[in-house]
Amino acid sequence: MKSSTQLCAILTAVLLVLCTLSAQDAAPTAVPGTQAPAYQSKFAGDPARSDSEAAALAYMRVVLRAQRRFNKQYDHFATSLAELVHSGSFTKRMVNPDRGDYTATFKGKKDSFVLTMTPKNLDAQHRSFYAEDDGKIHADETKAADANSPLVK
Repeated sequence: MKSSTQLCAILTAVLLVLCTLSAQDAAPTAVPGTQAPAYQSKFAGDPARSDSEAAALAYMRVVLRAQRRFNKQYDHFATSLAELVHSGSFTKRMVNPDRGDYTATFKGKKDSFVLTMTPKNLDAQHRSFYAEDDGKIHADETKAADANSPLVK
């Protein structure tokens, strides 16, 4: 009986140690009134300032690649996001302009296009973005981005 009591005590101690270690490894959660954890870059040279910006910029890159591919195949740009479906990795669900913290706006002509990503709340972690047929992405943290806004590095 004494050995089963000792075994139970050892197992309890091991479980407590494991619980303590796993609690220390858990990702920190934001507490109301405190700052969220700092943004972790997704790749070397990542220009995003938040996960929301990273998603918005990724979406823009997919649209820009799809437009290049579409233009190469049909000798003109797509005039709507729906036309880009199956061009590159652009999917049908990507036609939806609601992109989480951002709203996508696309205006296309056969010889040019403009793509913007407008945050639902403009701040330092949610800049607005702008791109056109030259493929360069511009950003602005104080107003809607346009062709005169600084380039995203």
